[in-house]
Amino acid sequence: MADTTNPIELPVIDISNPHDPAVGKAMLNAAANYGFLYVNSKGSDFTVEDVDHGFELSKEFFASPAQEKETCRIQTNNRGWSGMHAETLDPEHQRTGDFKEAMNFGDFKDGKAQQPLPPSLAPHEGKINEFAKLCNKTCNRILTLLALGLEIEEDFFTNRHDPTSGPTGSILRYLYYPSIFSPETAAYKHDKDVRAGAHSDYGSITLLFQRPGQPGLEIRTPEGTWAPVPIVPGTSAEAAGYPFPPILVNIGDLLSYWTDGLLKSTVHRVVFPLAEQQSPNPQDRYTLVYFCHPVDTTELIPVPSGVVAKHREGHGGIFGKVGFGGGAGSLVPGDKPLTAHDHLMSRLEATYGFNKDE
Repeated sequence: MADTTNPIELPVIDISNPHDPAVGKAMLNAAANYGFLYVNSKGSDFTVEDVDHGFELSKEFFASPAQEKETCRIQTNNRGWSGMHAETLDPEHQRTGDFKEAMNFGDFKDGKAQQPLPPSLAPHEGKINEFAKLCNKTCNRILTLLALGLEIEEDFFTNRHDPTSGPTGSILRYLYYPSIFSPETAAYKHDKDVRAGAHSDYGSITLLFQRPGQPGLEIRTPEGTWAPVPIVPGTSAEAAGYPFPPILVNIGDLLSYWTDGLLKSTVHRVVFPLAEQQSPNPQDRYTLVYFCHPVDTTELIPVPSGVVAKHREGHGGIFGKVGFGGGAGSLVPGDKPLTAHDHLMSRLEATYGFNKDE
């Protein structure tokens, strides 16, 4: 595995005013340079109680009996539970599947989940829906700011991510990574295994909520090394001003493709940090994740941005791997553009072995 370097320093952005062009430029710069940034939790739509309750529900679900979780096993629509080692995000370099469990929630309709819910979660359907709606609201703020940075209509992205316009691939996900002392990680080998293999995310943007004292996320630097991402950035004085750890945001493959690689979809992974391996009391890692996707039928034609066009020209119109596949600007006249659904199903097929025609 590549060496790990010092923790990376990422910008923290206040999104309380999503119509500020200066903030839009800051958002664009972070997305283009790092592909990752923090959103200040103080200016977000979430309360401490919203986030705490989400983590409580997650822990309760993962602690429930396996036979209950089996009733909602993940399906080809990317909704449901996946057990330990079910996902292999980096099959080329992993000898076994990821050391994690996950529970995916898709779109809600009239406040109701469009999938089976296990007994531990069914009574909390309304709360889960409310958390997903807050995530979507936060994503709309970020997408509006990115549009401002790209000098296009403010609602270009938000109109195409509006769940009232049709089904989307957006997913709220609970994640559980057992500690290194857990029986579930007995087969773990430090020189061979990771908690979650190296990968880039599939959609437009991802929101990640983390708990203090539960590290593990690393991003790959341009030099090919791995840099840990602090859960709470900055000094202890700065950290004291956050009601809960800042929300970590990253660009996904679809938005990178859509902007011809201007916005960076950065490869990342989850590991057992050395400090955790040496700790007498290592913690399990729990995260709440929201993967934001456009409406399924959205055609991924080039974003009408002069900023994107300038980037495309600067690369001579030649595109390597931009997220997953080339860039939207490389479409030849007459070619049928990918839809958001096509893009997502290609990724799911690679991860789970799903047949996209099923």
